[in-house]
Amino acid sequence: MSNDDGDTREPGDFDDSLMEREAREVYEELLRRVGEGSPQPRLDATRRAAELLGDPQRAYPIVHITGTNGKTSTSRMIESLLRAHGLRTGMLTSPALERVNERIVIDGEPISNQAFVDNWNDVRPFLQLTDAEFEAKGEPPLSFFEALTILAYAAFADAPIDVAVIEVGMGGEWDSTNIGDGQVAVFTPIALDHTARLGKTIAEIARTKSGIIKPLAAVVSALQEPSALAELERAAELTESTLAVAGTAFSLEADTVAVGGQVITIKGLAGQYPDLFLPLFGDHQARNAALAVAAVESFLGGGTVALNQDVLAEGLATVTSPGRLQVIGTEPTVVVDAAHNPHGAAALAAALPHYFTFDHVTAVIGILGDKDAAGILRELDPVVDEFVVTQSTSDRAVDADELAALAVSIVGSDRVIVERSVEAALDAARELASETEKGAVIVTGSITLIGDAMAYARDLGWKS
Repeated sequence: MSNDDGDTREPGDFDDSLMEREAREVYEELLRRVGEGSPQPRLDATRRAAELLGDPQRAYPIVHITGTNGKTSTSRMIESLLRAHGLRTGMLTSPALERVNERIVIDGEPISNQAFVDNWNDVRPFLQLTDAEFEAKGEPPLSFFEALTILAYAAFADAPIDVAVIEVGMGGEWDSTNIGDGQVAVFTPIALDHTARLGKTIAEIARTKSGIIKPLAAVVSALQEPSALAELERAAELTESTLAVAGTAFSLEADTVAVGGQVITIKGLAGQYPDLFLPLFGDHQARNAALAVAAVESFLGGGTVALNQDVLAEGLATVTSPGRLQVIGTEPTVVVDAAHNPHGAAALAAALPHYFTFDHVTAVIGILGDKDAAGILRELDPVVDEFVVTQSTSDRAVDADELAALAVSIVGSDRVIVERSVEAALDAARELASETEKGAVIVTGSITLIGDAMAYARDLGWKS
């Protein structure tokens, strides 16, 4: 499956029913296109396909989300809050952990196989026309993500929906989702990632991401590095948009660890919201929630009308964020977290001792080739007792022996074990974790590794 790691692999869980087989065939047809690891820095191809379809992305308002980490969690919070307010929602996110259907969500549920196939049959002729036009000009046909974006926008128009929550695939300015005009532009923290594509500095990356800001938009942003904030301020001024930044316009006022998550208090753009239960772990998720609330305030009332406390509480209490500090097994506890860059690893390292009482932590780690593996390992070093190094099913995974050698140079040979298969790595880590009363396994480093681990846990029937 394809995801924001730029990886493509086979989906899981398709059974032998006719509709499942048709859905698999559609997915395999999508996979024959250029994968997300090699995005085209262009909008004209996606825009042309959408034009031939009658511009389905203009059939509903859009909340557009970009940033480096926290995009999917924040998108899911925004979507849940909008749905709690009685709106029918569409949501496009990256990645899918196990099935491509997870990426296109309609009214809180992954798109059905029937709708997935029917909408693909509707858009395919227009994608083929676009392919032919661009190939005649000597340009590449639509990529996987360009085609998936068109499919999602068309599916949302067909549903129909009241509002779409759209997470960028990569960057912003030339990301194919940017053919849609977001009434609200949302920025999660911006850090170094995808530097070969987006820029070598935080400022360059922020400049690319700021491209989602459209004229007269409402812009809400997490706390940013000064260089990133300067780029957002510049883009907001050029587009005559309003910019609200965490820490000044809105803020997380308090968060307290609770059973199954945390209780938070948020000062929004228009209201004060005390004692909200958020069923997710990590201070970063509390900050994501504050950002999501500001985004929803901006969308529903222009940032001037307070949200109903009871509706807000309902929307946050039902949020899920699979693969983000998610417990997938007990006896011993197994937690998966999709940290795939140093910024994400730092958030994971900060959350573990604060939200859990583990007395021994074994990390199962696998990282993709274009990531800062050394940076990830250094962030995890203080909170992990030993590393079981492996490699996911991705063809872009760093070889386990190569990653282990890097890990040894950072954490020492006495803390590194190598298991080439994910299943063997999980088995070894669980055995180590079982040696102490509160030992735990943390699986992290690559979104594809998380998907592999979740599939293995499900196949074995682990309790969670």
